[in-house]
Amino acid sequence: MDGTTLDGIRGCTRRAATAALLAALPLGGRAQGFPARPLALVVGYPAGGSVDLVARAIAPPLARRLGHAVQVENIAGASGTIGAVKVALAEADGHTLLLGSPSEVGINHLAGRRDRFNPQTDLTPIALVGRQPMVLVAAPHARTRSVQDFLDRATKHPGQARYATAGPGTPLHLAGETIRQRAGIDIRHQPYRGAGPMLPDLLDGRVDYAVMVLSSALPHVREGRLHAIGLTTAQRSAALPQVPALAEHARLGGVDLGVWFGVLGPRRLPPLVQERLAAELRGLMKEPALRLQLQGAGLELMEDVAFAPFLRAEIERFRRVLAGAQAG
Repeated sequence: MDGTTLDGIRGCTRRAATAALLAALPLGGRAQGFPARPLALVVGYPAGGSVDLVARAIAPPLARRLGHAVQVENIAGASGTIGAVKVALAEADGHTLLLGSPSEVGINHLAGRRDRFNPQTDLTPIALVGRQPMVLVAAPHARTRSVQDFLDRATKHPGQARYATAGPGTPLHLAGETIRQRAGIDIRHQPYRGAGPMLPDLLDGRVDYAVMVLSSALPHVREGRLHAIGLTTAQRSAALPQVPALAEHARLGGVDLGVWFGVLGPRRLPPLVQERLAAELRGLMKEPALRLQLQGAGLELMEDVAFAPFLRAEIERFRRVLAGAQAG
């Protein structure tokens, strides 16, 4: 056997030994010193909305697991896109992350607001957290207590009823437009820059209805300040089992839209950093206290769902919904 062959065998043996050693190391050691400083978890919306709620729930346990602070940063604007762009342009070392939702991770780009930013190529999906329904709610002054009440009013007074959302091009807006098209009613969209700015107008009677993410609406529904008319998913939620799915009504059959939340980083995120973050996020989602907190807010947890293929499928679904909205 010649020297070259022996060298090759020795090289293969060394590589195999190194791979085995790396596999045996804790994830922290394999991520080459990550994290080296506090992390930023960017939310593309004002404080008080559903994305912010989820971010602030997962930040403390993630910080404990990583050994460094995780600071939630609210960077609102362009239906979440400004915050997403900040993460896309950040150094790809895992210290700047996005708590993303469908708007900034898919819908905005498909709707034509491209701004030289493509979330499919400029962001790295790391781990899903969960998803939840949206809910059509009525302000107390609207005196609407059922899906039929809502449809009757919109039919008898076309163009007078307005529904608010946290912004144009959001899943909330898509849900509102789907309701309008399915029911054949004339209701007007009133967009806001996030759920936080929207709520005072809704609660004070300056707008009649709103489509909200369930976690944002729940406290106000439970306190009697808003009335939940119906959920936008095909099935009811354990968090509000008495509230029907809109699809239960004959005029709204087929309405099935929800909102999901996931953690993403910049593109070219090192695989070991991505692996460490994904493992820690999956681990914290198994913690009983956090599970109870998120499930109590109406989330269906998704820690065992692979984010990348899920995201590809969702973007195709958004594409079909948007095509239907444009056609309608």
